[in-house]
Amino acid sequence: MSLAVVIPAYNEAATIRGVALRALAQVTRVIVVDDGSLDGTAAALEGLPVTLIRNPHNLGKAASLWRGMAVALAENASAVVTLDGDGQHRPEDIPRLLEMHHADPHALVVGARLHEGGSIPADRYFANRFANFWIAWAAGQRVEDSQSGFRVYPASLLNRLPQRLGHAAGFVFESEVLIEAGRRGTRLAWVPIPAIYQPSGRRSHFRPVADIVLITRMVAWKLLSRGLYLRGLLRSLRGA
Repeated sequence: MSLAVVIPAYNEAATIRGVALRALAQVTRVIVVDDGSLDGTAAALEGLPVTLIRNPHNLGKAASLWRGMAVALAENASAVVTLDGDGQHRPEDIPRLLEMHHADPHALVVGARLHEGGSIPADRYFANRFANFWIAWAAGQRVEDSQSGFRVYPASLLNRLPQRLGHAAGFVFESEVLIEAGRRGTRLAWVPIPAIYQPSGRRSHFRPVADIVLITRMVAWKLLSRGLYLRGLLRSLRGA
C-alpha cells in the first residue's frame, strides 16, 4: 500500500519541523504545502526528506490540501493522510487511523476529538457541535468531529471529488468533503484521538463565528438543493 502524508502549513515555523519529523517516523512519504508563510516555515524544513510545495501567496487551507493531494495521487498513492502543522495532531496516532483504513480501505477515516470536551476551548467545542448536526444531516451519516483535519482519504474517493472543492473558502473544504463523501456512498469512520490545545501555541486560524457561518451557508445550500433531504436527517440520527 502506497501512503503519503500531506501537511498544510501557514506560518508554522515554530512547529512544522517537529511535526514533519514525527510524521516521517510513521510514513516515508511526507508532503508539506507552505501556504505563503511569512515566518520562515519553509526554511525550518531544510535538510528533511520531505517534498515541499510553496504557494505563491496565501491561498487557503483548501487549496493547499488539494495541491498536496494532487501530488500524492500523481505518484500513485492509494491513500492520503492529512494532519495540521501546528502540533494539535500527534503523528504517532497515524497507525491508529491506518488500522481503521486497513479494515475498510474505501472509508474516509477521521480522528475525532470531541470526546475530550474539557480539553477544547468552549467556543470551538460548541461551534463544532453545532456544525456536526447540520453536516451529518447533509451527509446522511453520523458525524463526530466535522472540523478535524486529521484524516485518511482513500484515493478512490479523492479521484471522484469535484475539482471546485479546491477553491472552497477557509475551513469549508473539510466540512464539504464529508458531505460529498456521504453522497457518494463512502462510509465516514471515526477514531478517537486526543484534543491538544497548547495555551502557548499560536492562535488558531479557525474563526468560530465567521467560519461556522460559511460552513452553515454551504450546508444550507446542499440541503435546499435536495429538498431538505429528510432521509439524510433520519439516517444521521439513527447513526448517532
